[in-house]
Amino acid sequence: MDSRTDAGLQKSVALPLSLALTCLIIYASLYPFAEWRDQGISPLTFLTAPWPKYLVGFDVAVNVAGYAPLGFLLALSGLRRERIAWAVSLAVIGGAALSLCMETLQSYLPSRIPSNVDLALNIIGTWFGATVAWLLEKVGVVDSWSRFRARWFALDARGALTLLVLWPVALLFPAPVPMGLGQVFERLEIALADALADTPFIDWLPLRDIELQPLVPGVELVCVALGALVPCLLGYCVIRTAGQRALFCVVMLAAGMGVSALSAALSYGPEHAWAWLDAPVRVGLVLAALLALAMLPLRRRGAAAFALLALSVQLALLNQAPASAYFAQTLQTWEQGRFIRFHGLAQWLGWLWPYAALLYLLARLSGREDAGGK
Repeated sequence: MDSRTDAGLQKSVALPLSLALTCLIIYASLYPFAEWRDQGISPLTFLTAPWPKYLVGFDVAVNVAGYAPLGFLLALSGLRRERIAWAVSLAVIGGAALSLCMETLQSYLPSRIPSNVDLALNIIGTWFGATVAWLLEKVGVVDSWSRFRARWFALDARGALTLLVLWPVALLFPAPVPMGLGQVFERLEIALADALADTPFIDWLPLRDIELQPLVPGVELVCVALGALVPCLLGYCVIRTAGQRALFCVVMLAAGMGVSALSAALSYGPEHAWAWLDAPVRVGLVLAALLALAMLPLRRRGAAAFALLALSVQLALLNQAPASAYFAQTLQTWEQGRFIRFHGLAQWLGWLWPYAALLYLLARLSGREDAGGK
């Protein structure tokens, strides 16, 4: 089966990515999901409200940028089933319908203000993203990507590619340990205790005998190495040749470092963009690169097994440590300031990406590999 045939059999990554982005937009639009109430007026009143005299550039950019990827992905996902014009039109209609629903529901949240300006900007963003997809289709970029994907990746690569695209976005949420996604135990414990407070069920909540202890440098080094290694091994599960794997590994490690620097710059200021790159982190990244190089010859099922092991060990180590007070203060900055929109988009990815990867790896190991796999 040649690459042209493979390209026709591929399942698009755009659809699962658009669904994931839709869920994140819903979260960002309705956060903090508290104190719902009926104001006694039509929730569509905002449609006829006068437009504001002044617009804040940050709000304009966020509303357009938040929906542009959705329009792009929806248009791409429809290209194989519809004509280009229909795919773009349906993408814009879908984005407009989602934005209208979100603004309408915000009428019931005291902390959110529905806005016809936001609705218009969201539709413009969706249209812009869909138009970019249309232009890329017209100039042949979409077909080139399909041929590239057929040369590099196995036919069953959609799940892995979806996770790999989301991994850098998940790193935007400030992590207590660089590359350390999925540290949720302490927050879950506190949230569960708060939910069960003043109920008989609070007595059923198991109590820890000792407090969580901060990670020592050696354990932090291991967590960094495993966190950087996992996406490389995830790619090895679906990439065809050792040479392609080596280049992919370089790209993923560079992307992880770049996004971590961006996250630090957003959290602490541009002058601290590389402050996280201390000695244990540097050694951990070098160790990850060496391990990824040594594992280049692995068969795809073997890569999945090692990825599952690395991810399990990293999560076990991370969730035995508490979040530092400085890190908690950083989260408050994200949650209370301008970063609230980015917080909604990146927070859940930062928490849930490792567990989605665990499920994917378990499903891959329990199923049959594609016939063309190593």
